[in-house]
Amino acid sequence: MKRSAWRYLWKSEDIRKKLLITLLMLVLYRLAANIPVPGIDRAVLGQLTRSTNPAQTLFNMLDLLSGGTMSNFSILAMGVYPYITAQIIIQLLIPIIPSLERRIKDNPREGQILMERWTMLLTIPMAALSAIGQINIFASLAGSPVIKNYGFTGANLLPTLTTIITMMAGTMFGIWLGQLISEYGIPKQGLSLIIFSGIVARIPFNLASLLSDKVNGWWMLLVVLLLLVLIIFAIVYVQQGRRNVPVFFPGRRVGNRMSMPVHSNLPLMVNMAGMIPIIFAQAILTFPSIAASYFLQSKTPWVASLAQGIYQTFNGQSGVYALLYFLMVVAFTFFYTDVLFQQQNYGENLKRQGAQIPGVVRGAPTQKYLNRVQQRITLPGSLFLGFVAVLPYLLHPIFPAGSRSGLVLISAAGLLIVVGVVRDTFTVIETELKLHGYQESLIKG
Repeated sequence: MKRSAWRYLWKSEDIRKKLLITLLMLVLYRLAANIPVPGIDRAVLGQLTRSTNPAQTLFNMLDLLSGGTMSNFSILAMGVYPYITAQIIIQLLIPIIPSLERRIKDNPREGQILMERWTMLLTIPMAALSAIGQINIFASLAGSPVIKNYGFTGANLLPTLTTIITMMAGTMFGIWLGQLISEYGIPKQGLSLIIFSGIVARIPFNLASLLSDKVNGWWMLLVVLLLLVLIIFAIVYVQQGRRNVPVFFPGRRVGNRMSMPVHSNLPLMVNMAGMIPIIFAQAILTFPSIAASYFLQSKTPWVASLAQGIYQTFNGQSGVYALLYFLMVVAFTFFYTDVLFQQQNYGENLKRQGAQIPGVVRGAPTQKYLNRVQQRITLPGSLFLGFVAVLPYLLHPIFPAGSRSGLVLISAAGLLIVVGVVRDTFTVIETELKLHGYQESLIKG
């Protein structure tokens, strides 16, 4: 019988220290998530949370992804998403700017430091724009200002700047905690764990909200849990999908001896982009509603009417939004996968190792062949990702009005984050146990 190495998890002093640091950072993040921004109008915010109109579904969706920070409009209401958006923009700029791409390839370590510095600098204006847009959007959803004394003129200027700077500081605080987890904690992606903790912390509340419906509560809870199990199973199945391309490594002479040729495989992922296409599609589709929110109260009738039309189309409730969301997720999956695949340059790397794909010439033809294979297997992955992204919109008609808050539990971004972080964390912990000499052992039954 096998005994798992996990029984040594708490015995290793180094692993125990990393786990405690990770838990401490998450506790600090959750405590900060309950600190409201200055000037919040709780009456208006409460009215929005109790609303039964379509705005509530959008509000609950954002509240789940932010870990409940929307419910009290805390200083962490934006989470770490401005940083993620800035990171995506920088990564997409690399293949567009040849000098930057060349600099990163020549010195990967220096290039990584440069990218991190530019990402942090870009995060600041992104956080400011997100804070202003978020305040305007929720004021539009509620029908009245969410922040008291909000405005950029007269006596309202200082309180408004204080609120925006506070929200920006909350985002930077969350980023800092995530980086501390990456450096001193267990997972290598601390920001993902920060987002994960917020989503998981909000799930019990949303399940309880389903049970509050005395008529449909229990059967809707069973339906949601069943859907969650099925979708999580499908996500894990697709995320672990691989296309193994056969690779031949010729024998090499080592001293007076000749090593045997090796037949191996190069695994290509069905979904190499992960959740990035969904986040990027959401960021792009949110921009029109943020821009339109500035003109909803315009005194010019046609401007106000146009802004209202754009806002209604891109507020996350229309069929046009769902269709655009699906198409953009599919498109960005192909685009981001191509960016990542070209950066890895399998053709040149295999050529340096003397390896060859049977029937394919080394170098550029190998890269072209692998790129064609990657595009073929990305198609089903991108369609699946787009389907999961719009699944809440497809299920919306069958949910009773009082139970539609359960749809936020089937959020594509949320489920992908939860599944990905759990899988990565388990992998990291197993690696740490092996590095510390703790292996599975066989014992006699």
